[in-house]
Amino acid sequence: MKKKENILIVGAGLCGSLLALRLGQRGYKVTVMESRPDLRKVDISVGRSINLAFSDRGIKAMNMVGLTDKVMPLCIPMRGRLVHDVQGNTFMANYSGREDEYINSISRGDLNSLLLTEAEEHEAVDIVFNKECTGIDIEENIATFHCYETKKEMQLKADVIIGTDGAGSILRKSYYLERKFLFSYSQNFLNHGYKELSIPATKTGGFRTEKNALHIWPRGNFMIIALPNLDGSFTVTLFLSYDEGEYNFNNLTTKEIVQEFFEKEFPDLVPLIPELTTEYFENPTAPLGTVKCSPWSYKNNTLLMGDAAHAIVPFYGQGMNASFEDVVVLNEVLDQYEGDWEKVFKVYEKTRKKDTDAIADLAIDNYYEMRDHVANPIFKEKRKLEIDLEKAFPETYFSKYSMVTFNEDIPYSKAMEIGRAQDKALLNLIIDDEIDTTADLQEILKKVQEETNEILDEDNVAKTMKH
Repeated sequence: MKKKENILIVGAGLCGSLLALRLGQRGYKVTVMESRPDLRKVDISVGRSINLAFSDRGIKAMNMVGLTDKVMPLCIPMRGRLVHDVQGNTFMANYSGREDEYINSISRGDLNSLLLTEAEEHEAVDIVFNKECTGIDIEENIATFHCYETKKEMQLKADVIIGTDGAGSILRKSYYLERKFLFSYSQNFLNHGYKELSIPATKTGGFRTEKNALHIWPRGNFMIIALPNLDGSFTVTLFLSYDEGEYNFNNLTTKEIVQEFFEKEFPDLVPLIPELTTEYFENPTAPLGTVKCSPWSYKNNTLLMGDAAHAIVPFYGQGMNASFEDVVVLNEVLDQYEGDWEKVFKVYEKTRKKDTDAIADLAIDNYYEMRDHVANPIFKEKRKLEIDLEKAFPETYFSKYSMVTFNEDIPYSKAMEIGRAQDKALLNLIIDDEIDTTADLQEILKKVQEETNEILDEDNVAKTMKH
């Protein structure tokens, strides 16, 4: 079977570089065009998340391309959330009752660099930087680029064009601007934005606070998280409303107000960030949004993947993992239908879209959970019970978080459906005092399973009546 020769990938970020590597491994001729400079030569991290949460779905993708042994040394295990209250007290909330389940902090730049280098090992893969895509003719399959170095326009024709060019995708823009077909698209922003700061390493290169945790300062309507880096520093992210509340991005306009805000709300963090006010005003404030659209492909020649198809907010730590899982799913569909791109694209979207919609919704749920609930007594009781159940029944009981994060073979949509029912069941039982949390765990498990199944049955009845 003759493979189509020319595949053009627009965007050499995490999804685009992994896709190029996998298609190169499958024997395709691949050209990747990237608007930014080569991040292996120039620091381009300003305003983007410097480090990311890397978990089992991402690891499955690395296994697929044979890179796990090279990726894991770039990771720092985070075994739970270390929650900081306003008084500076902390408590550790594990991610799971199973010892071997944790998430990892990984540098976006290090991982992206590795994927680019591995992709370029394939003779048929060519990666070109400093070429901004300005438009794509989806009928003729011609992409137009502006070269930053020569200041000239250039065009490339390909058999297949895949847009992995992020939330501001030019390919997606071409879908709705050209009006060739019915295309639905939504972009919803939270009222909150984010800003990155940093805790530097100690003079000897050590960590100033607990290394193996995702630190979180939940404050109701806003919060801060911090993830560790290999060099001893932490990347700190403030999530805050643009215009609501006593303090917001629109009114934090002077160094004095910023200092006052941090000293009042995050007193234990202030000594850890020596350049706090300088970093605050130097680093950009960026929006948080969800992109959903359909269809992802046009005919047999263009396809959206990664954030271009389904950008999500970062509160489940699944943005990168979901984009990597896109490549895993596409690879599985290619195993079945290679040679028929139209079929590949249609089956890929049918298989994948319900799951990317689900993780987008779950990420919004987790935003409220991390911001408002992690310090709430009922939520803490629920989490303790979940951890106890996972410890006692590691093969039987999985929390929603475990299903999403550590069970890479459970689709997001199924994890959401079961997980939400289970959450509801646990909270109902705790609030109604129907379970004694000190009682026999076998009895508790039985009650939780019965209540969960009842809720799932009710949901299914409601769905059937709707249709």
